[in-house]
Amino acid sequence: MSASGFALGSFSFSSLKLNKPIKTTEATTTTISVVNKNNHERLPPQLLLQEKERLGVLGRREAIGFSFCLGIINSLVQESTAAEAQCELTATPSGLAYCDRVIGTGTEASKGQLIKAHYLGKLDNGKVFDSSYNRGKPLTFRIGVGEVIKGWDQGILGGDGIPPMLAGGKRTLKIPPELGYGMRGAGCKGGSCIIPPDSVLLFDVEFIGKA
Repeated sequence: MSASGFALGSFSFSSLKLNKPIKTTEATTTTISVVNKNNHERLPPQLLLQEKERLGVLGRREAIGFSFCLGIINSLVQESTAAEAQCELTATPSGLAYCDRVIGTGTEASKGQLIKAHYLGKLDNGKVFDSSYNRGKPLTFRIGVGEVIKGWDQGILGGDGIPPMLAGGKRTLKIPPELGYGMRGAGCKGGSCIIPPDSVLLFDVEFIGKA
């Protein structure tokens, strides 16, 4: 497999990143330019509203509408965060457990299809061993043909009580050793392994869609 980083099926390592990605949202960083009588200031939306009212630029009706829009944005952000936080793993007979943090709205993948997915991989103790987000490039691979570990094939395609992922979806997978790297582990050199033998793995997978 010629993917950069941690090749999930071929035990290949390059440019391995061990730091967790930092997620930000546009809602938390958006600033809007406003002109006053003397200079240009960049203010967050709440302060912009107050400044416009002070300068008489914004009418009462506009102010009410602006506040209403800000309230909707904040509410949507809070609901999305709460939905992801409440995700609980569901175990299947194979030992694979899953949890849908975001249900996709696109099409599901078919066996043998070339797809793209972002991921964050952790050991059961929480230690991050790889992240495509840190590299800024999703993993491209053929699903269901053994290019990745069995837990990924089943976790994305579905089966054994697991629904297939839809493009745009985000799912957490808890993968037992027999569906991961088993007794061999992975990335082993000089008596130590990045993924020790018999490791339970946790993956946050974002199915982007077909490549």
